[in-house]
Formats: sequence, C-alpha cells, structure tokens
Amino acid sequence: MLIEFARRKLLLVSAIGFALALSADVHAQKRTGARATGRSQVAGIASTSSYDDLLALFRYWREFQKPKVTDGVPDYTVAAMAAQKKELPSFQQRLAAINPNGWSIPQQVDYQILRAEMNGLDFDHRVLQPWVKNPAFYSMLFLSQSDQPAREGPVISTAIEAWKYKYPLTRPDAVELASQIGTIPKVLAQAKVNLTGNARDLWIAGAVSMAEQSETLSTFAKRVAGADPQLDDAISRAKDATDQFHTWLVSRSNIKRGPSGIGVENYNWYLKNVQLVPYTWQDEVTLMWRELSRAHASLKLAEERNRNLPALVPVANAADHDNKFNAGVTEYMKYLQDNNVMTVRDYMDPALRAKIGKFNPGEREFFSEVDARDRMIMLTHDYHWFDLARLEKEPPSSPVRQVPLLYNIFDTRTEGFATGWEEMMLNHGMFDQHPHANELIYILVAERAARALGDLMMHSNQMTHEQAVEFASDWTPRGWLRVNGNTDWHEQHLYLQQPAYGTSYIIGKVMFDQVIAERARQLGDQFTLKRFMDEFNAVGMIPASLVRWELTGNKDPILGATRPTS
Repeated sequence: MLIEFARRKLLLVSAIGFALALSADVHAQKRTGARATGRSQVAGIASTSSYDDLLALFRYWREFQKPKVTDGVPDYTVAAMAAQKKELPSFQQRLAAINPNGWSIPQQVDYQILRAEMNGLDFDHRVLQPWVKNPAFYSMLFLSQSDQPAREGPVISTAIEAWKYKYPLTRPDAVELASQIGTIPKVLAQAKVNLTGNARDLWIAGAVSMAEQSETLSTFAKRVAGADPQLDDAISRAKDATDQFHTWLVSRSNIKRGPSGIGVENYNWYLKNVQLVPYTWQDEVTLMWRELSRAHASLKLAEERNRNLPALVPVANAADHDNKFNAGVTEYMKYLQDNNVMTVRDYMDPALRAKIGKFNPGEREFFSEVDARDRMIMLTHDYHWFDLARLEKEPPSSPVRQVPLLYNIFDTRTEGFATGWEEMMLNHGMFDQHPHANELIYILVAERAARALGDLMMHSNQMTHEQAVEFASDWTPRGWLRVNGNTDWHEQHLYLQQPAYGTSYIIGKVMFDQVIAERARQLGDQFTLKRFMDEFNAVGMIPASLVRWELTGNKDPILGATRPTS
C-alpha cells in the first residue's frame, strides 16, 4: 500500500506540474497571441519549445505507462486497459505540442525516444495485447539477472527480480520477498479472467513457461528455506497457484486455434515507429538470408584453412572452466588496453568476472558449446556487462537515458552492437593467437541469422513456433543448437512475444557497420577506434538509428517530422 500511495503521489505531483506548465502556456498565448515565439496550438494544447517541458512530460509519461497497482497486484483488466488506451492520445498530443526544432541533436534524440515509447504502448493496445493473448506475460519470479537494461520481452510490471537480494536473506528482505511472492496467486487469478486471446502458439508456450515458474519456485524454496516462515508459506502458496494455473492453461489449449504472429503490415509499422529501424519485413528477410549464406560460406573456408590445426578441446571440469574464464578476461582486458581499443574503466574487469558462471557437466546448450572451446569469443558479446556497469557508474547526463528504455527498443544497440563486436574484434586482430576463432564466430553469425528468420516467419504466420525452432536448429552448424534444447525453444518463444527482437542482433550489426563507415569518412585520418568507441559509449543505450544521428549528424528519414505542420 505504501508503494502504491507513493506512486499515486508522484503521478499527482507530475500531473499538477505539467498542468501548471500547460496553463502557463495558455495564459502566455492569451497575453501575446498565437505569434509568440516557439509557441502555437496543437489539438487545442498549448505548444512549447522547452526541453524542460519534454523532461516533465517524460516523468509523467513513465508513471502513466505503468498499470495501477492495488495491494501489490497490477491491474490489467479490460476496464483498466481500456481507460489507459483512451488516455494515451492525450500524451501523444502533448508530445506533438512540444517543438524540438532548434534543440541540440541529443535533445532531439530524447524527443524521438519518448515518441517511440508512446508508439510502443499504442502497439501493445492495438496489436500485441500481452495481458490478453500471452500467458507467459504473467510469469513473475526471476532468479538471475538479464544482461539487458530491462528484461527481454513483454514482462508484467511487478516482476520479482530475486537476484537483486543478498543471500542469506536478512529478515527485512525475507519479509519483503514474502509480500511480493504472496501476490502471485492474486495475479494468476486475474490472469484467468484477462486471458481471452486465441493465439495458439503463445498459449501453449505460455503453459510451458508456467511449468518453469513452478520449478523456479521450488528451487527458490530450497534456497531460502527457514529464512522466514512467511516467505516459506508465500512460496508454497505461489507454487500451488502456479500449478493450478498451468493445469488451467493446458485444459484450454485444444480450443486455441488462432495465429500468434502479428502479420507483415503490423511488423513493418512496429519496425518504423517503435524500434526506429529503417528496414521493412521484406528487407530484413533479404538481409538475414544474406548473412546466413555468408556465415555458412565463410565457415567452410575457415574450416579448410584450419584443417591442419589441432581440434579445440572443450573444458573438462569446473577448475578448467574457472581457469580459462579468468585467463580469458585477463587477456581480453589487456588487449583492449594495449591496443587503444577504448578507454578502459576500473569497473569493466570486475563486471566480467562477476559473471563467471558454473561448469555444467551435462549436455551443452548452444552458447556453452562455443564457451567450452574458447571463452574469449563470447567475452566480446559480453559487452552487455560493460554497458550495465557503465549505466550504473557513469550514467548519461540525460534523465531520459538514465533508465532503461521501454519495449526493448534498446535492442539494436545492445544486442546488435554486441553481435557486431564479435566480428569486429576478429578483424581487429584480437583472436590472431586463437586457432579456430574464425570458425566459432561464423557459427555464431549463422545461428543469429537462422533464428532471426524464425522471428520473421513466425510473425508473417508462415511458420509456427515449433517450425521456427526446427528451422533455426537445422541451419545452425554442427548441430550445436539442439532442437530439444532449452536455448532454441526459449529464443523463438521470446521472439514470438517480442517482434523484431530476434532480428535485432543482425540488423543492429548492419546498422553499426554504417555508423562506423560514416564516422570514418567524416574524420578521415583523424578516425581511431578508440575515439569512435568513446563517443559511442557516451551516447547511452538507445536505438542504433539514434546513435547514428548523434555520432554522425545523419538523421534517418524514418524519424520524419518531429511534430505536425498544421
């Protein structure tokens, strides 16, 4: 209740502040007339050219975007969502009433971020409707940290990030977790009413997600057993509710017959207006097939080149795993420092070592197959942990970028750059002393392109979830992406829930090739990788098209006019 009271108070304060700002605009116009500099009328709302007004709107928007919470339970009911949908246009009109012409490029970029986020909520209401179609949306308990600024895919607003707590739990933390986990039965009871959708693949995969939540609760129960009786009881009740919800989902799966993909037209709208990607669905299909073919062809050439080299031997035990991981981090950080790749911060090395993971003696998943042979390769993709540490230690100056962007619209920057960084470091020379490194990187490219085609084909409804899993497995070299493994199934499920996430790895990589090329042409002999990387890191985790605008001054046409002209 205290949390909800604070949220409502903040919303009220923000609303009053913004209303006063708008009122001041109206009175100013009455005094000076419509010709007042930087002010006009948009849909009856007083216009402003103040960046501070954008920041005020951003704060108000972020509170509005969240569902109302009562006793810890977010309200995704039909009535609540209808009310939010009805009020959304007023926020879009208020944004349109802000005129960013004449602002600095970074400030105009912030305007575009806010526009994309509002489009994201609009798309949720018109198309995705995860609270109606997607049972996995109601998964709540997460024991490990995502490597992204915010958890991937549509996620309920009251998700429990249990990894944030220190273990063994203190009594106050145990009580707090008991309160959060205690809401799960109420959330699932509401979900039974909300979930009226007919999307078959989302429904079936959502049932699996709930079975996994049951397992997660069992694992967590063992981890915290005895910390507090309230927590033990809350976990037990949550598990019972989850099991009953899973049974309910399974019992209704046979009557679900509808498609789960959003269709090409919606996909194109989403790419342009939410992801801020300058490609269409068909463009991306072409690009993915090109990358998939390039990866397979390059792999064959690399294999022939390396045919006389000793085969890579996977790590054999926990000690071998830990030694190679730590040695890999040491070598990686030394290379970045010695070769002036970027400014190396003190927090970067610990950020990687904190994610050492554990040796798994069982059957390996796809990325474990790469890791087990050469840990240096995936350290490049672990740029994510540099990003997250930088966000904490050196946050961007813009308040808009100090918090994770909504709807995963950071993915072309985070996933796209991390994917591109793998091959960039190969070309830079970091793997010159690593036999077979080129093979491993082309296998990674092939896997990303294959699963991206699954994303595209699922949303055009040309493939089912199961077919996308089989396609990605079939087109990933060496059988490392097992069709019966967790990685393949979960990746395609994520992409079915979150359009364009599966394509962001390759599309972001393509877009950053363009950014580097343009910046190098601008700087000529003054271009260095270190200068580029320092500029790049300072921008923050924003869509690749906006990174390009800030670094090069080149604004993509998809960003269009910033406000109505009439």
